[in-house]
Amino acid sequence: MRPPNRGKLLQVLGVWFGIAVAIGNTIAAGIVAAQGYIAALLPNIWLFLGVWLLGGIYALLGASSLAELGAAIPRSGGQYNYSRRALGEYAGFIVGWSDWLSTCGTNAVVALVIGNYSGVLFPVLAGHDAVIGVAVLFAFAVLQWRGIKWGSAAQLLTAALKTGAFLVLVIACFILGSNAHTASIVSTGVDVALPSGWLLAAGFMMAVQKVIYTVDGWDGVIYFGQEVKNPGRDVPRAIFGSVFSITAIYLLLSAAVAYVLPMREIVGNGFALGTAASRIFGSYGDPVIRSIMLISLLSCINACQLFATRTLYAMSSDGLFFRAASRVNKGGTPALALALSTAVGMAFCIFQKFIRVIDMLAFFFVANYTLSFISMFRLRMKEPEMARPYRAWGYPWTPGLALASSILFLAGAAYTDRVNTPWALAMLVASYPIFRVMKSFSRRASA
Repeated sequence: MRPPNRGKLLQVLGVWFGIAVAIGNTIAAGIVAAQGYIAALLPNIWLFLGVWLLGGIYALLGASSLAELGAAIPRSGGQYNYSRRALGEYAGFIVGWSDWLSTCGTNAVVALVIGNYSGVLFPVLAGHDAVIGVAVLFAFAVLQWRGIKWGSAAQLLTAALKTGAFLVLVIACFILGSNAHTASIVSTGVDVALPSGWLLAAGFMMAVQKVIYTVDGWDGVIYFGQEVKNPGRDVPRAIFGSVFSITAIYLLLSAAVAYVLPMREIVGNGFALGTAASRIFGSYGDPVIRSIMLISLLSCINACQLFATRTLYAMSSDGLFFRAASRVNKGGTPALALALSTAVGMAFCIFQKFIRVIDMLAFFFVANYTLSFISMFRLRMKEPEMARPYRAWGYPWTPGLALASSILFLAGAAYTDRVNTPWALAMLVASYPIFRVMKSFSRRASA
């Protein structure tokens, strides 16, 4: 019997898409809440800005390793591919499963924020966050179902719009914010005291954690290894371009806010960017920021939907999920993987209490990077003859420093988040039976 006609992933993507998808995924709602949280921990302008720079340095160290892996193993699906090849199927399953679930959950959170912002801008939509979120997820699923060229075009457009809008905002803050800046200097308000000793050290650790969580996504291009025209050249370029672009944007936005507002007004402010814009644009400030954020969040939805689809596609291709999810339509989209990823995101939107899964999976966020760094060392020993179009600079010191930093960061995250860490470990234990079941289903399907 003749096998059914299948499409395949299309090799049509380049460096600019890799940077656009990273910016789209990374620069989202996190920038709004992160500034007030970090300022509350480190109410000093140099520390407030310094942690963003430190987060960028950590990302740069990790970028070297991920660039080598992405160029050497040009498969779509993200970090899952590296752990599976270097450490075995179960390690790959843990990385892929946690990555897929957390991406679907993140998409739901972003969709709900879009619903909330829409309700603020257009009161007739207020109170319908979940409905709007589900509609947005469905709309992007339809767009991506048409093919990767449509998804790529949407990503390039939304990323360009959001980057341009944020840069205009930064320029406006520095040019038009002089009066607010002068007022903040001569203000008689009492500055927030900087903690000392252990409290300062703990606050610095928590602030760095927040920054690293916020800037995560700079490696977005590795989810599309099979679809990049020249992965050996373009994957490293896209990764490093993403790290520098994302770090610069976050640092500039934070510097702009710190220029317009005194530190005491940033501390604990969950919408510091909006407050700064209000000082510049008056009553139009809040809607201006929310409008920019809507564009930013739409870009994030498109990117996350693409990521989740590719992760599930890769696991299905390797027999770690239902084989049917590896089928690709003529437009280069894994159609069933897209449908399942969208459905899970919609479920998170509707049953919002399950979004706590994201907090539990935050444990695996750094754990997955840790496994990827270990995978690079493992593959250097296990497969020394593997073609490596790009080799990590400063090997073994820079990858070793990234690995050591990840282990310390993982230990710090586990220590500071004692609510979700036990749940994450429980999920790790429960993952093995699920792994065996999925393997069994795959074997039966193959038979």
